[in-house]
Amino acid sequence: MPAKFRFLLPLAALAVVGAFALVAVTGDEDDQAAETADGASADETQDADDAAESDDGDAMDDDAMDDDAESETETDSDDDPAPAPAEPEPEPVDPDNITPGVARDFGPAPEVPDGDWSDETTAALDQVLSLLISGTTPTEQIRTIVASEDARLAWPIADLLRFIGPGDANQTLVGAVQQLLSDAEIDLFSPWGSTTDHLIAWDLPVPEDQYLSFKRDLYGEIEPKWAELFTDGTDIDWRHVGWGGVGIDDREFGSNDLCSCIPALDNPAVTPASEGDWYPDDALIFGLEINGESRAYPKNIMEVHEMVNDTLGGRNIGMPYCTLCGSAQAYFTDELPDDLVDEFGRPTFRTSGLLIRSNKMMFERNSRSFIDTFRGDAASGPLAEAGVVFNQTSVVTATWGDWKEAHPETTIVAEDGGIGRSYELDPLDGRDDNGPIFPIGDVDPRLPVQEPVLGVIGESGQPIAFHVGAATTVLANGEEIIIDGIEIRPDAGGVRALRDGQDAGGHQAFWFAWSQFHPDTAVWPLDYRG
Repeated sequence: MPAKFRFLLPLAALAVVGAFALVAVTGDEDDQAAETADGASADETQDADDAAESDDGDAMDDDAMDDDAESETETDSDDDPAPAPAEPEPEPVDPDNITPGVARDFGPAPEVPDGDWSDETTAALDQVLSLLISGTTPTEQIRTIVASEDARLAWPIADLLRFIGPGDANQTLVGAVQQLLSDAEIDLFSPWGSTTDHLIAWDLPVPEDQYLSFKRDLYGEIEPKWAELFTDGTDIDWRHVGWGGVGIDDREFGSNDLCSCIPALDNPAVTPASEGDWYPDDALIFGLEINGESRAYPKNIMEVHEMVNDTLGGRNIGMPYCTLCGSAQAYFTDELPDDLVDEFGRPTFRTSGLLIRSNKMMFERNSRSFIDTFRGDAASGPLAEAGVVFNQTSVVTATWGDWKEAHPETTIVAEDGGIGRSYELDPLDGRDDNGPIFPIGDVDPRLPVQEPVLGVIGESGQPIAFHVGAATTVLANGEEIIIDGIEIRPDAGGVRALRDGQDAGGHQAFWFAWSQFHPDTAVWPLDYRG
């Protein structure tokens, strides 16, 4: 049995363990890194509802992590891996009878003042962080914060709750939230998640500079490399940024070094389809076709790495997969201006270990620039200053059997990824089946939160979410779908978006994620009837 991990520790414990100590209560550092690299196959493996929301509701599911790590590292067994659960056959969806989502009621937002926090309040916040790091419960400082009666201060208190485990300090922070948000129904079984959901839904403002300064200091205490990513002058809404439960992947391109992170897979080994019998025909893949060359990226491998930097059809690509959003995107990474290539080299996408409203925050390692996972635009750093936008190519979600039948010359990532490791066929064991496990706030109720949609930008610039189930039904009936210059066609049991007969760069995602990044999105067929 591998050493037990606890990623959620009081800040004092994290400080004692040292830098990059998203670490352990037991076991040595090498074992910890190995277990995390092999076992942390979650999008940022925190797992809030799995958290069994134990104790304060915001702790890691240690047993689940141990089970993943143990099964992933026992590679010498002669037993065949457990079969992946069969992907459910999609049921026909009547385009005229689309099931709507359910709106959540967070109650009225509290009234808040304008302007900056007072000097007394900001000094108290700074002292709270210092005292927590030293292992002291900041009782008096919390009283000062509560006495301000400024509900905006629930944001930094919630940020602290993300890291503080059960004990006096946690209860003090929970009490502060209850008093600052006295009319809110905060779930005490999961105070961090519940508080953050309310704050996002209310869109409660903060003094941006003061809040960013606090958050940078907090995250810098946990992982110093995060501090340099918390930069001002960006379009990132730092209120929505939270820890995903793992560390930053800051390894060089092509490195297979162990890390306390979700490790990207660079230039994976591939085999022809004829050597892909190890992967079940009914298991999902993410399929790419570039310049006549096709490749399948098995979902089970993508669930472990969540990021691939590859070359296909003569083009360099970076492909993040957010398990929490049900979304894989592929971006061309060979289109940077020469001056940026000279300075930073080939763009290398990595997982930061941070989330924004339950979506992966990826960054370009060499330039230290955050890249918007859904839209491809550089959101911070030198690439943002240069106005870089990475162009997308379509990703088709399909079963392996359907994909190789439709693309018989396809390659597939090798069973061991080319790095000599083994992959469970179902690494997450249904972790995300019952809805988002991280805070997302309110969600557009036009569709259920996890309804699969194919997201694409129309010819007019209008974002459009195509209901995948309805589109599949319509296409199966021999009908066409052409909206705003976008044609939806079937591909290997999935759907693909085209513009003027050429790839339109669409990708599938859960509705909650697409609608968060494109709040003005139209929905087909709902908005195109009659």
